[in-house]
Amino acid sequence: MCTRLVYLGPENIVLTGRSMDWHSEIGTNVWVFPRGMERTGNVGPASMEWTAAYGSVIASAYDLATTDGMNEAGLVANVLWLTESEYPEWNGDTPGLSISLWAQYVLDNFATVAEAVEKHRDEDFVVVSDEIPDEGRLATLHLSISDATGDSAVLEYVDGELTIHHDREYQVMTNSPPFDRQLALDEYWSEIGGTVLLPGTNRPADRFARASFYVDAIPQTRNRRTVTASVFGAIRNVSVPYGISTPDDPHISSTRWRTVADHRDRRYYFESALSPNVFWLDLDGIDFDAAAGSRSLSLGENQTNVFAGDVASELVETEPFEFLGVPAPSS
Repeated sequence: MCTRLVYLGPENIVLTGRSMDWHSEIGTNVWVFPRGMERTGNVGPASMEWTAAYGSVIASAYDLATTDGMNEAGLVANVLWLTESEYPEWNGDTPGLSISLWAQYVLDNFATVAEAVEKHRDEDFVVVSDEIPDEGRLATLHLSISDATGDSAVLEYVDGELTIHHDREYQVMTNSPPFDRQLALDEYWSEIGGTVLLPGTNRPADRFARASFYVDAIPQTRNRRTVTASVFGAIRNVSVPYGISTPDDPHISSTRWRTVADHRDRRYYFESALSPNVFWLDLDGIDFDAAAGSRSLSLGENQTNVFAGDVASELVETEPFEFLGVPAPSS
């Protein structure tokens, strides 16, 4: 499920692209959430609580979770599948955060990667996972974040412990294996050289190698149209053709949609695999004041509704969806 890459260009140009790969309809819509929203971690009495300091534009999954998005400070969060994820045993006393809210918590509260990393390093809360609705398997996800300075971090729960990889050089993330092993594989392929040979399968390790090569190979330019086209080209190169799915391996599934977030110009692009056009939202033109309320853009089944260009005028005032909660452990 998915690939994420960060382009670092001249004059502080930063764009983050990602693909969403999933084995079936994922029920994605685009939402605008204002600052000032009152949130809860949605895990019962020990839930974290906070008030959103930043407004955000996000792409949902099943209208139960935030999978991707950018906030008004230019911070981007993406969740991807990681089969090896193993979350800590939760006793119901430590403040908890449902995994459905992990990306939204970051977008609500932080302007930079460094701020988000510092808070996670405190480990004064725990991410709590549960089964995906109607699938009977645990949601095993890891989180990537990037900001307008070009900084990046990858956060994973491995062997019950939170592992944080924080460095501007961590521009690419896919699925399995955990990130430290992805880096080792990337070192191997970088020695071979992408102009000689690149692995071409849909496996996460191969997508990681291709994304790493192309994100460095595409042009260094100040032209927004050119660089956006280049980033979309790179993320399309690591997408999985529509109709290909391996049910037992959710990290090898059809690409459903792609996004590109322009951190400097604060523009959030969306492209469905089943729609001929790219559309976008300019965050500078969106009212994120609490009084403006939440708004949504319905993408239709399998994201087949057709949009093009700036869709701000097509947003509809909508009550925010309810994030998927996790039951508190029984005493």
